[in-house]
Formats: sequence, structure tokens, C-alpha cells
Amino acid sequence: MLTVSNFWQLFKQWARLLRKQASRPFRAGGEGAVCMEARLSAIHFDPHGRVIKDHGIVCTKVVTDAFVAFLVDQLQAETSEFGDFKFHDSGTSSTAEAQTQTDLIVKVETGRATGSQAEGASANIYKTIGTITYTATRAIVEHAVFSIAAAGTMLDRSVFSAINVDADDSIQFTYELTFPANG
Repeated sequence: MLTVSNFWQLFKQWARLLRKQASRPFRAGGEGAVCMEARLSAIHFDPHGRVIKDHGIVCTKVVTDAFVAFLVDQLQAETSEFGDFKFHDSGTSSTAEAQTQTDLIVKVETGRATGSQAEGASANIYKTIGTITYTATRAIVEHAVFSIAAAGTMLDRSVFSAINVDADDSIQFTYELTFPANG
């Protein structure tokens, strides 16, 4: 029988459950699913290496289907190529991000910048930092990380507010991908 006292206890348990769920990221795969979190930061430099603007985090979001398929394949492989995702590229298309994309929409420079690789603030964060120097005045609005210097698998494509560069300016991109343990 549902009494006022029982109802109040049930309500408190329900509210506690809602608070617990609200404090956790949405997990499309349900309880226990791993929810990767991507972040892209950018710092704009002039030709002399002086900071024009630290833009901070410019984008979070879309890890590609191609990268997820790559992860599954690598987990089944006898040898692994996980360490290859360090090549940074950028472009000028503000076309919305989509997990099905496999390349930048409008690339602006030839060749990709080879980034450094490290753990982020904790052991479950992959971090790569790459600096791209521009040959002309452009409005940079997209960035991606790839597995090789030409073609390859695109890990993530990010779209952000324009960073206007002049010839010989550069942008240092920091890409971090967090893999939470225990879903």
C-alpha cells in the first residue's frame, strides 16, 4: 500500500537516481558503454612566434565511424597501429561535422603537420599537439587528426568559429581524446 511516508521515500530515491544520472555523460549505448570525449584547443601565433590569441577549447564532439571501425580492427589485429594518429590538417569549410565524414571538406595547405603525442592530464587521455603554418590569408574553421601524412583514417573532424590567419601565421592545435574507464 502506498502511503504518504512510502511515497516520500520513493520520491527521494527517484530524485537521488536522477541526480546521479544527470552528473554522468549521456551514453548512447546504455549503462556500461564507453563514451569517448574529444576536445580541440587552438593557439594562434604570428610569424615571430608571439601569441596572437589563445582560443582555448574551440570544439568538442564527433569521433568518426571510420575511427571506431579502426579501433575494433586494431583490437583484433596481431600487430597494432594505434600510435599513428598524430597528423593534423585544417581547412576552410564550415560544413557541419558528421560521424560519417572521412576527410576535411576544404583543405588549405599541402601536407599535414606531424604532431607530438603524450598522455593528457591523466593516463586515459590521448593528446597530440600539431602546429600548422599558413602560406596565405585564410579563415580557418575546420581541423582533423589523421593516421598518416596523406590519406589514412580520420579520427575526428572539428568545426569552430573562424581563426583568421595571415601568411606565415601558425595555429597550434591540441587534440585530446578521453577514454573513461568503467563506462
